[in-house]
Amino acid sequence: MTRIGQAVMLLHGGDREEARNRFGQLWSELGEAGDAFHRCALAHYMADTQDDPGDELAWDLRALTAAAGLGEEPATGDRADGDRPDADRPDADPGDDGTADGERGAGGGAGGDRLAEAREGVPGASSVVRAFYPSLHLNLAADYLKLQRPEAARLHLDRARDAADALGDEGDVNGVRAGIDRLERQLRGR
Repeated sequence: MTRIGQAVMLLHGGDREEARNRFGQLWSELGEAGDAFHRCALAHYMADTQDDPGDELAWDLRALTAAAGLGEEPATGDRADGDRPDADRPDADPGDDGTADGERGAGGGAGGDRLAEAREGVPGASSVVRAFYPSLHLNLAADYLKLQRPEAARLHLDRARDAADALGDEGDVNGVRAGIDRLERQLRGR
């Protein structure tokens, strides 16, 4: 997490290219099967370094998929778009994942025990991941709006609001709520 934090500092300092390079190196080291908590955080921030809206969407979907892999789905019961094999495609449908409700367990299928063990090794990971959901869905809504897909944007904006409401006043949720309100106004203007 320290190296992710260092790259985030570069990003916030305005050096997107170097941050993207470092995030890319960390992603290569971590791999698709690495610790879900770290993949969630890394993909969440990597999305912010992308120049192409489709690439940004793909990284935000990876972050949501990793969060869902931790078994910390919000109370709204939604599933990560990344549960589908085509989720990284910017043209993938954000709604129907082709599975029946309840078909996937909280551990996300194979590897769920490994993910639970990884989560246990990160103090506070459960509440941190839960706190990510409003921001993850807000980012996805913004991505879909950039890609001129207002229906998908609306779906994730609603999920962001639901996840924020479920948190109450926990963490920095008020800043995310302000972002939700701004995006809501943008969507109404379309």
